[in-house]
Amino acid sequence: QVQLVESGGGLVQAGGSLRLSCAASGIIFSIDNMAWYRQAPGKQRESVARIFSEGSTNYGDSVKGRFTISRDNAKNTVFLQMNSLKPEDTAVYYCNVAVRVSKWSTRDYWGQGTQVTVSS
Repeated sequence: QVQLVESGGGLVQAGGSLRLSCAASGIIFSIDNMAWYRQAPGKQRESVARIFSEGSTNYGDSVKGRFTISRDNAKNTVFLQMNSLKPEDTAVYYCNVAVRVSKWSTRDYWGQGTQVTVSS
């Protein structure tokens, strides 16, 4: 079994920064993609950023140039550095990790979510 523990959320003023962390623990042989999603009240969960096993990244249009995703493979941890935060970034942020369970398949795990609130 794999557990994901998120940290780093909180309340910040517009223009400020936060750094989210998500650490995976348990029986892990390797991790493929790692990603962050968010869900605001009354809205669907949306993809924020993704980092692939070889290090390439992609971002949602609304966060490009402001957010940076990174990973520490030795610690099975993914980070999300959020700069120039806006009130519309307010949401619960979830990490998502694809753990390789065989040569041909992965299994997705989700963090418990961490609240990010940006005041205007």
